[in-house]
Amino acid sequence: MPDLNFSITGARAEKHSAVPVLTFRLRIQDGVGVPVHAILLRVQIRIQPKRRAYTAAEQERLADLFGTPDRWRETLQPELWTNASLLATAFAGEVEIDLPVSCTYDLEVASAKYLDALDDGEIGLTFLFSGTVFAKSENGFRVEQIPWEKEAAYRLPVRTWRELMESHFPGSGWIRLRRESLDALRRIKAREALYTWDDVIASLVSSEKEPVR
Repeated sequence: MPDLNFSITGARAEKHSAVPVLTFRLRIQDGVGVPVHAILLRVQIRIQPKRRAYTAAEQERLADLFGTPDRWRETLQPELWTNASLLATAFAGEVEIDLPVSCTYDLEVASAKYLDALDDGEIGLTFLFSGTVFAKSENGFRVEQIPWEKEAAYRLPVRTWRELMESHFPGSGWIRLRRESLDALRRIKAREALYTWDDVIASLVSSEKEPVR
């Protein structure tokens, strides 16, 4: 059977997709040279927060996830980002294919909250691979599972993530609210004759900053 190894050679933001999509360039190499008919591939992507340094501003934004920096030795643990799957078609020796990954900008999701907190630098990622390999043999085809220990590391530039989100949500972000909260905001919007939801939030933030007399 093939002895497959995986690596990520690059990533790009898909600016014109219907939803935010990062496309990673995946290289698959076979160390044995057995012709591969197809691979049903499953990929789990984890964020490795310990693989970078953080500015004071980033530390402040990440307090909601990891607590204060003095606790980060215990709290800075790998975070599941997402799962993806794809079909790799026939190849022999080596092939490079696109691995599209749908992304969320919901800031209630821990991975999105982490990514949004970063200003610059790189994001440490680990790709864990599993799935089924269909390879040619003397008697037709053989089917085997990809060993669980197959993985690849990649450092995603923060600017690539920001480029993706800015192309889909220019100058904005998403926060999920309970229906009761939305109803309350609608009442404020109507009562104060405010034009946009940003105006509603700005009015609430402004009122919080007014000194108590």
